[in-house]
Amino acid sequence: MTAYDAIVLAGGAAKRLGGADKPGLRVGGRALLDRVLAACANARTTVVVGGRRPTTRPVIWAREEPPGGGPLAALGAGVRHTTAETVLVFSADLPFLDEATVRSLLDAVGTGAGEGVVCTDQDGRDQPLLAGYRAEPLRRELALLATEHGGLAGLPLRLLTAELDLGRVEAGPLASFDCDTWDDLAAARARIRDHGTVLDEWITTVKNELGIELDVDTGVLLDLARDAAHGVARPAAPLTTFLVGYAAAKASSGASPEAAAAAVADAARKATALALRWEEETEAGSGTGTP
Repeated sequence: MTAYDAIVLAGGAAKRLGGADKPGLRVGGRALLDRVLAACANARTTVVVGGRRPTTRPVIWAREEPPGGGPLAALGAGVRHTTAETVLVFSADLPFLDEATVRSLLDAVGTGAGEGVVCTDQDGRDQPLLAGYRAEPLRRELALLATEHGGLAGLPLRLLTAELDLGRVEAGPLASFDCDTWDDLAAARARIRDHGTVLDEWITTVKNELGIELDVDTGVLLDLARDAAHGVARPAAPLTTFLVGYAAAKASSGASPEAAAAAVADAARKATALALRWEEETEAGSGTGTP
C-alpha cells in the first residue's frame, strides 16, 4: 500500500445539529471520529484538526486559526504536520468510510497523472473532504491562497479544488454518507442494525474496542455456538466460544494475526467435534441414537 498521511477535519459548528459535538456522536457504539480513524488506520501520520478528545488510536492534534475558521483553514493547519507525498483528507462525520474507499483513493492518486482525486457521491457531486491529494501541489495552492487572501479563514474549499488538476473516483453507495442532521444520524444508526450487516458491524466494533487485529471466520464460531447450545446446553454456547478464544490466544501468543486466526479455527474445530460427540452420547443414552 502507498505510504500516506491522513488529515481528519473534526471542527465546525454543527449548526444543523444544534451545535452538538458531532465528532463525538456515536453510531454503532463508536464515535464518528473513531469510525473514520479506523478506516485510515494504516496512515503513517494522522492529524486531527479540532478540539482534543479521547480517541481509539494515537493522533496528532492541530487547530485552525482562528478556531472555527472553516475547512480550508483547518486543512492548512493539518497539512503542516504531514510529510508523506500523498495526503488523504476526510471529514470526521463519515460513519461508513471503509478501508476499501481508502485503498481506491490511494490507487487513484498513485496511478493518476493529476494532482489528486476526489470522491463523487451517488449524485455525481464532488466531495473534497473525501479525497486524496499530492502533497506538493496541495501545499503550493494553500500557500498561494493564503497570500492572495491574507489567510485561509472563511474561504470556501472550492477555491482550492478549482486550482488543482483533480481526477474523480466514484464512492461506494455509503462511503460518502455524512451526518449533517439528526435525521442523518438516525438513518446511519438504523443502517448498521440492518439484519444483513449487523454482525459484521458488531464484530468490527468489538475488535476496535478491544484493540484486536484479527480476521476470523465468524461462520465457524456461529456453528460452534449452535452445536454447543444444541448438543450440550444453551449456556454452553458463550462459554465454549470464550474458551476457544482463550485457547487460541495461548496457542498463538506472539504470533502473526494470520497464525492467530488459524489457531482460532483449529480450536473451534476441536470444540465443535467435542460438542457433536457429546450430543451423540446424549442421544444414545436416551435411546434415540446409535450407541
